[in-house]
Amino acid sequence: MTTTTTAPASDASLGDHLFAAVQRCLPTRALSALMYRIAEIDSPGFKNGFIKAFMRGYPIDLSEAERETVEEYRHFNDFFTRALKRGARPMPSDPNLLASPVDGRISQLGAIRDGRIFQAKGHDYTAAELLADAELAKAFDGGSFATIYLAPHNYHRVHIPFGGKLRSWTYVPGRLFSVNPATARAMPRLFSRNERMVAIFDTAFGPMAVVMVGALFVGGVETVWGGRLTPPHSRAATPFHHQPDATVALARGDEMGRFHMGSTVVLLAPRGALDWQANLAAGDTLRLGQPLAQVLQHAVA
Repeated sequence: MTTTTTAPASDASLGDHLFAAVQRCLPTRALSALMYRIAEIDSPGFKNGFIKAFMRGYPIDLSEAERETVEEYRHFNDFFTRALKRGARPMPSDPNLLASPVDGRISQLGAIRDGRIFQAKGHDYTAAELLADAELAKAFDGGSFATIYLAPHNYHRVHIPFGGKLRSWTYVPGRLFSVNPATARAMPRLFSRNERMVAIFDTAFGPMAVVMVGALFVGGVETVWGGRLTPPHSRAATPFHHQPDATVALARGDEMGRFHMGSTVVLLAPRGALDWQANLAAGDTLRLGQPLAQVLQHAVA
């Protein structure tokens, strides 16, 4: 298990710093909104060509999707947020295991130390910044976090890693920098600067935060309880806090939202709630449903 703490110096390359510097100059919200509109074009010739070109560049296996041919998708976004066949990503048989919420790769995981979350060598940020709520962040001090990066070729629906009831959710406006490893190495406080959706669930082990972080060319984020969250991409200076209008109770493995293009999910759990699987480390590839941690405070219903 990786329980990394903040290192004194970044290991970002010159190329990483240049890539981050270019992004600071870009109109990232406008570019992301434009990508969303392009990805919604439903002209058969355009969307089929777009999807086929994308599949030539990335290792995508449509045999595991509900719809296996390019022609069955209405537009690129429909393809990008494709559903998998039933049973393609089974949940663990042990009810006391926290499951991966996505297909992706571990960026970092470990302990939240002094309220801070490790991002990359030389960089961290606070749970209060990420959640946009200093009081709420106290519930996770000394707890656990996992940051999982979704590459463009991954399945882009997000599922709840452990059963719970939605307590609240928050839309936090922000920038839309890339969240790829190069940017994470070079950009301070990346995940707490980007636009994001923070969902807090009450579970058998206490509160659980599932944060869906937006990114460059992430044209849209949506949830199962609220529908499309973005676009438009707000420039407001303060977050928008919401209480669910009706009870939203999700079982482990239920879909909770989706990204239109790649991004990152950050999970937070309280002190003493989780014991990460010993074989997990930064850089490891994950599949939805793969065991991430043993839940230490769980009363099986």
